[in-house]
Amino acid sequence: MPFPINKMKKRWAWLCAAAVLVAAASLVAFTQYVRLDTTSPSEARAQATSITKAARSGGVDCDTAKCVALTFDAGPSEHSARLLDILKEEKVPATFFLLGKRHIEKYPELVERMAAEGHEVANHTWDHKRLTELDADEIREEIDRPNDEIERLIGRRPTLMRPPQGRTNDTVHDICRELGMSEVLWSVTAKDYTTDDSDLIRQRVLDQTERDGIILLHDLYDGTVPAVPGIIDELKERGFVFVTVPQLLAPGKAEPGKVYR
Repeated sequence: MPFPINKMKKRWAWLCAAAVLVAAASLVAFTQYVRLDTTSPSEARAQATSITKAARSGGVDCDTAKCVALTFDAGPSEHSARLLDILKEEKVPATFFLLGKRHIEKYPELVERMAAEGHEVANHTWDHKRLTELDADEIREEIDRPNDEIERLIGRRPTLMRPPQGRTNDTVHDICRELGMSEVLWSVTAKDYTTDDSDLIRQRVLDQTERDGIILLHDLYDGTVPAVPGIIDELKERGFVFVTVPQLLAPGKAEPGKVYR
């Protein structure tokens, strides 16, 4: 007996509608997964309307000055002393996101020098594990352990953290909020982990840098520190003012659990 045409049409329409709903739900889930809610430096400053410009950290008004923040990940290293010499000579502050294992452990005197010379000392986890692949206790350990070591060396705990490879999620946000930490990503990267060519590293930074930029470099790679003087000189020539990440956000203040870029 032939299948009734009306029933066949209704069944086909139902299957099509179900497929559309499944596809839509998948798209929404994917969008929610990849979306990252971040706060820009200018938004952070605008949210702090109750603090006068005169109270801005470092005396720099990044609403009027063309500010940029140099940041260095995964140190201290054998190159960090030379980098600190360059920054001191150029009178440029930086923000250092430090690793614990084999770095803070190996070069405690450089951590102390960074703080003593006015740089912002921040956290890049203990062992550079991908936080999004760890459970909550492991994430907490990766973040809190370097905080303990940094506080022991410089007398204060970091309030900024950069997740390895920029990988973060809601669990990381929640634990950072619990620990009083804010996450800082970047807007400029030289991908200096791919090359030792200092000229290429310098040019990549110069090609991308705009006002309120957060520049990501790594002072443990051979080609990076030699590129820094050229980066500083050219950006100064373009009218940029170098600040730490907290100065870039001032008079706003990084809020625990939030992500800045």
